[in-house]
Amino acid sequence: MFVPKESQPKQGASGKSAKGADGKRKIVAQNKKARHDYAIVDTYEAGIVLTGTEVKSLRQGRASLVDGFVQIDGNEAWLHNAHIPEYSQGTWTNHSVRRKRKLLLHREEIDKLESKSQDTGHTIVPLAIYFKDGRAKAEIALAKGKKEYDKRQTLREQQDRRDSDRAIASAKRRQRERER
Repeated sequence: MFVPKESQPKQGASGKSAKGADGKRKIVAQNKKARHDYAIVDTYEAGIVLTGTEVKSLRQGRASLVDGFVQIDGNEAWLHNAHIPEYSQGTWTNHSVRRKRKLLLHREEIDKLESKSQDTGHTIVPLAIYFKDGRAKAEIALAKGKKEYDKRQTLREQQDRRDSDRAIASAKRRQRERER
C-alpha cells in the first residue's frame, strides 16, 4: 500500500523519528532528600552500566536513591547503595539489589569530581535516574553538606515564595472580579 509522503511521520533534526527526537527524560527515581541535605555545586549526567534485569526493573519505574552515593575508585566512578529491586519475572540471572554500578563519565569529569570531592565537606550524590533516548542515565551532583540552620533557611525561603505567589494570585483574581 502506498502512503503519501505528507502523511508519513516527519524526521527530527537528528534523523531520529518524531517520537525520540525531543530527547525527553522519563524519570524513574529522584533523590529529593539530597537537595534538602546538600547545597548542589555542580551537576553531571552519567551513563550507568546495568544488567538486563536491572533495566527491566527500572522500566517498571522501580528504584530508590535515598542512601545512594558516588565514589571515585581507581579512576572510575561507582554508584553505591542505589536500590534497584529484583525483576519480578527474572530467573536465576536476576541481579543483586544493592550492588555497586559503574558510571560512565569523561576522564576530565572524573578527575574534576575526584579533586573536588577530596575538599572538606564535598561529596558526590545521585540526584535522579532516568531514561533519555532509551538509555539509562544518572544525574549526579557535586554537593556540599548543609548545616541545620541552612536547611531551615531554605524551607523558610520556599514558604515565603509560596506565600507571595498566593498573594499575587489572589490580588489578580480580585482585580478580574472588579473588572466584571
